[in-house]
Amino acid sequence: MPDMSCPFCNTGEEMIAENELCFAMYDRYPASPGHTLIISRRHAGDFFDLTEEEKTACFELLQKVKQKLQKKHRPDGWNIGMNCGSEAGQTVFHFHCHLIPRYKGDMDDPSGGVRHSVEGKGYY
Repeated sequence: MPDMSCPFCNTGEEMIAENELCFAMYDRYPASPGHTLIISRRHAGDFFDLTEEEKTACFELLQKVKQKLQKKHRPDGWNIGMNCGSEAGQTVFHFHCHLIPRYKGDMDDPSGGVRHSVEGKGYY
């Protein structure tokens, strides 16, 4: 059931792609050009609350959006991220997956990628 206080249940943003169980929209606060969110239509708290069908639909849409962004933005790499729980940085408790295009030179040293989400653990 939709939560009317939830920004993803109640979004007025333009969808850039969709399927029966998920939709995609550009992030309101993009980390890079093309930063997109894949969002479940059903109000599910995080990835672990999704059904297997929703997980499959989200991954299918992720691939479709990646192809679309590749043509439009021509990034050099990608980060894919999900924050599950407040201690992991989740602030909107409705499942969404970040697809973040990365560009050569957007960081001095991108080594470690998503490992940088835990301070001091990015380089090994």
